This record gives sequence, C-alpha cells and structure tokens, in this order.
Amino acid sequence: MIEFLTMLPTHGDSAYVGAANPEPGRTDPWTAIADREPSLAYAIQYAQAAERNGFTALLLPTGNSCLDSLVTASALASSTETLKLLIAARPGFTAPATFARQIGTLDYYTQGRALVNIITGGNPAELNADGDFLDHASRYRRTAEFIHVLKRLFTEDRFTHEGEFYHLKDAALFYKSVQQPRPTIYFGGASSEAIEAAAKEADVYMLWAETLELTKERIDEVKAAAAAYNRELGYSISFQVYLGDTEEEAWANARSRIQYVPDHVYEAKAKLTARNESFGEKRLQQLMESSRHNGFQIGPNLWAGLTQALGGNSIALVGTPDQVADRILEYADLGFEKFLLRGYPFLETVEAVGRELIPSVRKKLAERESVKAARLA
Repeated sequence: MIEFLTMLPTHGDSAYVGAANPEPGRTDPWTAIADREPSLAYAIQYAQAAERNGFTALLLPTGNSCLDSLVTASALASSTETLKLLIAARPGFTAPATFARQIGTLDYYTQGRALVNIITGGNPAELNADGDFLDHASRYRRTAEFIHVLKRLFTEDRFTHEGEFYHLKDAALFYKSVQQPRPTIYFGGASSEAIEAAAKEADVYMLWAETLELTKERIDEVKAAAAAYNRELGYSISFQVYLGDTEEEAWANARSRIQYVPDHVYEAKAKLTARNESFGEKRLQQLMESSRHNGFQIGPNLWAGLTQALGGNSIALVGTPDQVADRILEYADLGFEKFLLRGYPFLETVEAVGRELIPSVRKKLAERESVKAARLA
C-alpha cells in the first residue's frame, strides 16, 4: 500500500525558487523568500486540496523561518476531515510531557489524525539562535531519549524516568490518544547517530531522495540497524515533482523553477552546507556536484539541479505522469510505502500530482496485482 504525503509551505509559497516578487511597499517577513503569503486562508486551501487529491497526511514543518507547526495544525483541524497532520517538533525546545499533552489533545480533537515528526536539527546557527547549543552526538542522544519518554507517556499509566536529558517523577498523561497504542512517530537523519536513534525508537524512518542505488544502501543500512533491536520500521521518502505532457515539457518545467536564482545564492548555499552539521545535506551537495557535468541528471527522470539553491528535500522526479509513476514504483520496491511529494509552486503541484500522478501510480499497482493474480490462478 502506497501513501502520499505533502508539506505545507508555512514560510510562504512561490512559483520559482528564490524569486519573491512582493508588491511595492510590502515589508512582510516572508517576502524575502516567497511571493504567496502563508496566510490561514492559504493554509486551509492547501490542506483541503491535499485531502481532495488523494494525500493522506500533511507535514507541518518546524524551524525559525516558518510559522509554528502545532499552532498551524490546530488551526487546520476543523477545516479537514480525513487528512492526518504530521507535526514537526524539536526536542530542544519543548519538554516531552508538554508535547505529549499537546499531541494527545490534537489527536482527541481530530479523532485520531495527529502524527509526530521529531526533528533533531543540523544547522548550528539556527539551533543556537533558538537557544540550543548541544553538539551533534548529544543532540541525537537527546532525540532518542525524547522519543522514548514520549512513547512511555502514551502507553504507560505512571512511571519515573531518570535519563541523561530528562527527569520525570511519577509521570502520567491525563489523556493519551484516540490512536492506539499512540500516534505514529516519524524521524529522519543520515548520520550513524541518527540511524541508531531511529532503529531504537522511531516508527517511520524518513529519507530525502537520492539515486536509486544510494537510497537502497541507506534503507538496507537502517533495516539492518532496526533488526538488531528486533524491530521493523516503516519508510518514507521525499521528492520534488515536476510533470509535463511530454518528458521535454517536464524538464523545461523543472529547470524553469530556478531561472531567477542569482549566482550569489548558489555560492551562499554551498557555504552554508559546508558549515552545516547535517549529513543528509552534505550527501545531497556531493551528489549535486558530481552530476554537474550531466546537467545534474542523476538517473532516469531524476534531477539534482534544485540542490544548487535548496537544502533538504531537493531531488526531483521529472517526467510525464507515467514516467514518474514508474520511478515511484522502483523506490516502492525497495521498501518505501510513504512518498512525501511537493514542488514549486506548492499548491499547483499538489493539484497536478493528485490529478495526474497518483491515478497513474494506482493504475500501475492494480495492473501489477492483476498480473500476480493471473500467475497464481
């Protein structure tokens, strides 16, 4: 079973990367990075479009350059009916007991639609600006302990915890969750410390897309780490998506997204990644640089050109709906059952994916099942 997730751009939406074009006189904070305001009206429009177009969950990101994830999710709860709300949070800025109460409350009000995405953070400058000064290894030990305590709060009646970072005495959660035994916990990270934390504590391991070969190495590594704890995880992979009626049209669509990015942004991005402690960011930067000679094409319908300007989820699937559906099934065959898809502009991409790509994936899956059934008959 393949599920499709997307992300709400709570920093604002744009048709092009790094090409905000604010109206004269506007001084809103998001105009430096976006030309579509991240208003509540837009958030509702986006969430409803995702729900209507076959997406099962909406990621609400966290960070000091976007609106708050939990507040945004709460604001969207009454405007959606089936869409699950994947709340990103950083352990350094909220106590596990407080966060458990918040998630439990949201899960209660939405009748079981709250999900959790724990973010450790890899940009020291951003973390320091918010008051978090732990080193990389310590941050991941704290993350693992945070998730461990969070799970106990949802599943145990009362307990005491004495750990490295958290100390709770006679802890109890007044209201646990509609979902049993608890809301699903998503987590990602490319370092050995991140993989260890995921293997021990997470439910779903999230990856940023790389080549099919590199991604297989990653998921095999995580599967082996989880097996050492007698655990099996779910797996989610993230792509940008750019479609076209023809492959040529799709590539033109994708490349146009960075046509207004000034050269100094590319230079600044490279310097930022060099200072960043995120192993995933560095892997993507290396992949992008190694494919520069080939127009950043790293595989069939797979493009790293956006990584010149973007961090994180910047590898794109580019092609006709049928071509991109074939690529998605190749990654599904590795063990991924959740696909987090987005692109510029976000709203129009969600609508195009729902209208053209998701039906193609469903059709190809049905054809596979038909062939399998015929062979068994």
